[in-house]
Amino acid sequence: MTGSVFIHRFEPATNAGSPPLLLLHGTGGDENDLLGLGKMISPGAALLSPRGRVLEHGMPRFFRRLAEGVFDEDDVRRRALELGDFVAEAQQKYGIAAPVAVGFSNGANIAAALLLLRPDVLAGAILLRAMVPLSDPPKAQLEGKPILLLSGQADPIVPPSNSARLASLLSEAGAQVDHKILPAGHQLSQADVTLARDWIGNVAAEVA
Repeated sequence: MTGSVFIHRFEPATNAGSPPLLLLHGTGGDENDLLGLGKMISPGAALLSPRGRVLEHGMPRFFRRLAEGVFDEDDVRRRALELGDFVAEAQQKYGIAAPVAVGFSNGANIAAALLLLRPDVLAGAILLRAMVPLSDPPKAQLEGKPILLLSGQADPIVPPSNSARLASLLSEAGAQVDHKILPAGHQLSQADVTLARDWIGNVAAEVA
């Protein structure tokens, strides 16, 4: 598969009723970073976890940025399409359905870009501390796709207005967005895990 340019981990499902998860790490993470989170929020789900291919001072990311909160949007678009190809090929290789993306920080931002640019490869998304990835996003068709957006009230990186704009953008594209603002900063809390687990359980029940 040409997408194998992504170093990645794949763990097959032990529970056929759970949608597969695409795990997308934050800056400085790797393909092992979110495996534990994936197992906590959806025990038995198939897990597909790629490593970002961009290095920032030696730390893996999914796309380049020009400064904190300022993205290289040409690179965002290119990398999102590249990741979309990888996911589509992984579906064929591993025999899995379209996954639900679970992204944290930089990983959540590339997941949001993937929803806007290649919505066909995702069944939905859990976006943890995500920002609007593109200032001039395409008109995406996200009819009914379930999306959980979890923001931190005291997040020093993602302004509340930005996450609210992302929620509106995805809703206007037709997605079913559940946006919750938690009493947290940029790092994840136990509340994130609990809310994500409950949400993915409801999604799995609806699919079943």
